[in-house]
Amino acid sequence: MRDLLSYSAVELVALIRSKEVSPVDVAEETFKGLRAINPRVNAFVALREEQAMDEARLLGDRIAKGEDPGPLAGIPLGVKDLEDVEGMVTSFGSIPFKDNVVHQDSVQVARLRKAGAIVVGKTNTPEFGFTGFTKNRLYGLTRNPWNLEKTPGGSSGGSAAAVASGMVPLATGSDAGGSIRIPASYSGCFGMKPSFGRIPLGPSDLLHMTATWTLGPLSRTVSDAALYLDSAAGYHPADPNSLPRPSLSYLERLKQELPGLKIAYSPDLGYARVQRDVARLVEKAVDSFEQMGHRVEMWKGEFPEVSNAWAQLMNVELYALLQEDFARIREDLGRTLAFSLDQSKALSVDDLIEGQMVRTKLNGVLWKLFEQFDLLLTPAMPTEAFGAKGPPPAEIDGHPISLLGAVAFTYPFNLSGHPAATIPVGHTEAGLPVGLQIVGPRHRDDLVLQVAKAYERSHPWDYPPPPITAT
Repeated sequence: MRDLLSYSAVELVALIRSKEVSPVDVAEETFKGLRAINPRVNAFVALREEQAMDEARLLGDRIAKGEDPGPLAGIPLGVKDLEDVEGMVTSFGSIPFKDNVVHQDSVQVARLRKAGAIVVGKTNTPEFGFTGFTKNRLYGLTRNPWNLEKTPGGSSGGSAAAVASGMVPLATGSDAGGSIRIPASYSGCFGMKPSFGRIPLGPSDLLHMTATWTLGPLSRTVSDAALYLDSAAGYHPADPNSLPRPSLSYLERLKQELPGLKIAYSPDLGYARVQRDVARLVEKAVDSFEQMGHRVEMWKGEFPEVSNAWAQLMNVELYALLQEDFARIREDLGRTLAFSLDQSKALSVDDLIEGQMVRTKLNGVLWKLFEQFDLLLTPAMPTEAFGAKGPPPAEIDGHPISLLGAVAFTYPFNLSGHPAATIPVGHTEAGLPVGLQIVGPRHRDDLVLQVAKAYERSHPWDYPPPPITAT
C-alpha cells in the first residue's frame, strides 16, 4: 500500500469504509508527517493531537459496529486560523488575540466534523487575512513546499502549504480577494472560491458588511473539493445570505458528461500584466480545452477599474469586525493593517455609493459576458510565487505594476460574487507552480467543478511532489 499521506480524501474515505485502514492509522500517520514536515514549512500553528486521536478511536469503534462514519470518514482536516474550532484559539494571526479560546465551531467546521472529518490543527494566515502572502508577528512566516525561500501565497497560505506538502488532504480556506485561489496557484493545489453564500459564514457577533467573503476548500483533487462542498454547503440561519443546498451532490455532478461549451479566454482582463512563462503555461492549458471538444474564443472586453472599490469594502469589513476593540489594540496591530483601518473610518457615504456604482458596472460586464459564454478562463496569478518574507512584486518582466497588480485576476470576482477555482497547469522555468482560473456564471459552482475535473482527467496532475516529504 502507498504511503497514507499520498492518498486523496476520496481514496482515504474508501479505504476507511472498507476497513482496509482505520481512522487511527490515518491519524497516526498524519501526526507523524506533521512532526517531520511542519517545522520546515510552518503551515500549522496549533495542533490538537490528543483530541484528534480520541476522535479517530471513537470513529473506528463506530465503524466496527456497522455505523455510517459519514462522507468524510476519518479525513484529517486543517482549519485556517480565521475560523473557529471549539476549544482552540482563533488568533487571526494577530498578537491581541493570541489567547482567544473559542467555545463553539464555525458552521463550516461543525458540518465538516459532523461529516466525519477530524480537525488536526489550525493553519497559519497573515494578520486577519490582510495580505497575499502568509506572515505574521505571532507565528512567523509560512514557506512554499516547492521552494522554502518562496511564499505559498495568502491568506490561506498555511492551508495550501499543508495540502501541497502532503500533511493533510483537505484544509479550509477563506477568500475575500483571492485568498484561496492565490495560494492554490502558488502552491500547486486545487482551490475553490464558491459562489457568495454557498457555504454559510458565522456564527459571529456581527453579520458581514459586504458580499465578498466566501469559504471553501484547498485540496489535491477536484473530487476532494466536491466532497468537501457536499458536506459544507447549504443554508444556515447564522448567515441570512447563505444559499440552499443543491439538489444534486457535487460529486454526482462530476460523473455527468459535459456538453460542448463556449468558453471565453482573457489573458489580461483588459489591464493586467503577466509574467512571460506564466502566460505561456496558461495559454497552453487554454488550448487544451479546444482539444477536449470545447470552443474557446478570446474575450475582447475589459473590466472597469474596481481595485479602489474593492479595497474600500475590505477595509470597511475589517473595521466593522474590530471597531469595538480597535482603539485598545491598535498599537499591537501590524502598521499597514492599522493604517488601512484608520483610512476606512474616513470614508463617506458618497465613497460607498461610488463603490457600489463600480460594482454595478462590473456586474453589467459579467452579465453580458455570461450571456455569450458558458465560462471564463484567465491566469490565476500574474506571477510565480515571490519571496516568503515579501513584499509582493512591484514589477513584472521589468514593467512596474500596482500593489493589486500582483493579484490582478482574483479580487474582481469577490466583488461580483461569481464562483471561481484555480487548477494547477504546470511549472515555471524556476520550477514553481502555475494556476489557471476558471470562472463560472453566478451560482454555477457545479459547472466550474465539472470543467476543472475534465481538465484534471485529460491532464493528470502528475508533477513531481514537493521536495518536503515525511521520509
